[in-house]
Amino acid sequence: MKTNLKKIGVLTSGGDAPGMNAAIRAVVRACVFYDKECVGIYRGYQGLVEGDFTPLGARSVKNIINKGGTFLKSARSKDFMTPEGREKAFHHLKDNEIDALIVIGGDGTFTGASVFNEEFDFPIVGIPGTIDNDINGTDFTIGYDTALNTVVEAIDKIRDTANSHNRLFLVEVMGRNAGDIALNAGIGAGAEEILIPEENLGKDRLVESLSKSRKSGKTSSIVVVSEGDQIGKNIFELAQYIESNLNDYEVRVTVLGHIQRGGSPSCYDRVLASRLGVGAVDVLLANKKDVMVGVKHKKIVVTSFKEAIEGTNEIDWDLLKVADIISI
Repeated sequence: MKTNLKKIGVLTSGGDAPGMNAAIRAVVRACVFYDKECVGIYRGYQGLVEGDFTPLGARSVKNIINKGGTFLKSARSKDFMTPEGREKAFHHLKDNEIDALIVIGGDGTFTGASVFNEEFDFPIVGIPGTIDNDINGTDFTIGYDTALNTVVEAIDKIRDTANSHNRLFLVEVMGRNAGDIALNAGIGAGAEEILIPEENLGKDRLVESLSKSRKSGKTSSIVVVSEGDQIGKNIFELAQYIESNLNDYEVRVTVLGHIQRGGSPSCYDRVLASRLGVGAVDVLLANKKDVMVGVKHKKIVVTSFKEAIEGTNEIDWDLLKVADIISI
């Protein structure tokens, strides 16, 4: 590989996701394999602004592939959003003789990377790490599979108490503007209804559907609600509406929250993170920049930051049909 790169920095930014440590590990060991130095940057872009760097070697990242979160820490940096902050970050990179950067995160992370590249023509490659699976240019993001398994396990336990008390549970899952977690976890956990931002079911249709389920013999129900769903102002308002219009169920609400981000990454996420970590180093050494590495149809692909940020990651409408059919 013909390149002048000698030292590569790596950071994690935005919300943490299981598998980020595995990705860092892969980046570091790929650098060692190609005889390049690697520098870890603590606390994302804030650490970049403050020059909070540490050299990383192959043994620096031992025993972390199975750990959730990110040992480099993560933060959302207001300083990096300013030209003055980015100027400081650039000088820290130059002072430490860092030639290129690998950033692991979501759309906010890639937006910052793209702006920084435009201002300083600095080589940056992104790795998609977010449980929401809402990044265009990759079939899956690091952390998504683990989050799904966490949600399904939680719903399985909630169903036990729902069955015991003949209750209707609304379970809110993360996803912001993407319904992937809700849709797939809902099918996997056997939910009666799945509410996602991409499809507005409507309150009346939801109540009608739940009423039919009750009349068909169901004594309890699980409704999985993506946090970005637009049916109600929030899940608690939706619960009140259902109780007011459907007397057959006791309604309870469970917000899974940040439990979905934690835990040991699944085997799939460890393998995906390892592939993307090595792929990111390969892309940098091939003199490419301002791009994200992803996986499409099991192959490593490259997508521009602009396309990754602005493109649309479509929901699988076939899965919606499956959900409707098997929930009767």
